Amino acid sequence: MKNFKMKSKLIIGMVIGVAFLTLSWGIVGHERINKAAVMALPQPLQVFFYNHIDFITQEASVPDIRKYALKYKEENPRHYLDLENFGPIDSLPKTLEEATKKYDAKFLNDNGILPWFIEDMMAKLTKAFKEKNRAEILFLAADLGHYIGDAHMPLHTSANHDGQLTGQKGIHSLWESRLPELFAKNYKLNVPEAQYYEDVHKATWDLMKDTHSLVKPLLDVDKKLRTATPENQVFVVDADGKIVKSKYNSNKFSDEYAAKLHQELNGMVENQMKKAIAATSSFWYTAWVNAGKPDLSDLDSQELTKRNSKALKEDLKLFKKGDLFGMRNQND
Repeated sequence: MKNFKMKSKLIIGMVIGVAFLTLSWGIVGHERINKAAVMALPQPLQVFFYNHIDFITQEASVPDIRKYALKYKEENPRHYLDLENFGPIDSLPKTLEEATKKYDAKFLNDNGILPWFIEDMMAKLTKAFKEKNRAEILFLAADLGHYIGDAHMPLHTSANHDGQLTGQKGIHSLWESRLPELFAKNYKLNVPEAQYYEDVHKATWDLMKDTHSLVKPLLDVDKKLRTATPENQVFVVDADGKIVKSKYNSNKFSDEYAAKLHQELNGMVENQMKKAIAATSSFWYTAWVNAGKPDLSDLDSQELTKRNSKALKEDLKLFKKGDLFGMRNQND
């Protein structure tokens, strides 16, 4: 499972360098989503993806590298959609091309293009499958998993993306990065086998609507808990009672507050991660089916596939029990 080995090492190094800059599930969340999505694929597609599970797992955070470390201007709006600023969902353009005609570039840059970009990525992935372009399949699939993961983070669908409009600044990274870092090892991330989406557009917007419905509950829980908790228990404080700042000058939440919030959210983070896994796997599978179910077995050597077959069977047993740990792929 070591194809693209040098590329993967480069990715790891870059990811470590920007790990604490990323604001979308963090490395912990994105890697688990892509990794588990591979295990939820049906065969024979699963065999091909499993041959490259290391790469697909490690590549999961690369869109954030383009956004934060490489500062690609076009990357930023791909990660969110501030739905409140667009009006009724049913009135929104159906494609990115239509969106660029209806809204100016600044509006889209400020408010995002996430669901339209997911659909564009699906078209590109389908084309890559048709052409049996191994490198394109793997890069596009891994990137697509990242954006689908973002689409399952409630605050990626809201103009109040960091609680800045309601006095809850910092909730974004706390919810999607710190909570998974602290608690993801206890999550059971097994999901049903991937399903085929008859209508990719509908599937994309259904998940956006579902995710957006969690914005208010998420913020309400945090607001209630912050109000009931002394500030010196919400945040880490130094010996003088001053709130400790992170290296990026944001207030540092205490682990105790994070634990309370995680409990009060009643499984929301884990549930959204599982939804992201199921959706990622299903989008990959749908692209492959729409490409005509091409035989990908000749894209890898028989030796590689044979070498991985035993590990795949063992890892599937672990995955079906909800355990990503102990798998041959150790990017945990």
